[in-house]
Amino acid sequence: MNIARHAEFLREHGIRPSIQRLAIYDYLWSHCTHPTAEAVYSALVSKISTLSRTTVYNTLRLFSEKGAAQMITIEEKEMRFDAKTEPHGHFKCASCGKLIDFDISRESFEKSLPQGSTMDTTHFYVYGACPDCATKKAVG
Repeated sequence: MNIARHAEFLREHGIRPSIQRLAIYDYLWSHCTHPTAEAVYSALVSKISTLSRTTVYNTLRLFSEKGAAQMITIEEKEMRFDAKTEPHGHFKCASCGKLIDFDISRESFEKSLPQGSTMDTTHFYVYGACPDCATKKAVG
C-alpha cells in the first residue's frame, strides 16, 4: 500500500484520510474486480478489527460522492465500486458475472450531446460473454 500517495489523493478529493479510509481505498485500488461493499468488508475485517460494515458502506459512498471512486450499479440490486474514475465502460459476463473495464472515448460521447450541454458522468454498461465463457460456449 502506498499510504502517502493514497492519503494525498483522498485529501485532493476533500476526504480526510484515516486508517480505515486508506485501507478501503487501497483495497479498491489494488483489486480491480469492482468489489461490493460486503466484499471489501470481508477482505479487511481480519486486518482492522474495529472495522464495521457501516464504516465500509459510508466510506465507499463518500468516495463516490467526492469523485474518488465510482459506484457501479450494473445490476439493480448490487452496488460495486471502482477506484478507476476516468471515463470507461464496464462489460459484465452474463455467464460468470465477471466485470471487465474497457476504454471508451469521452470525446465521441461529448460530440453526440446537444450543442452547449456538458457531461458530468458517464455510465456505459455492456452485457455478454467474456472471452473465457464465449470459448467454453463455442467448444461445448
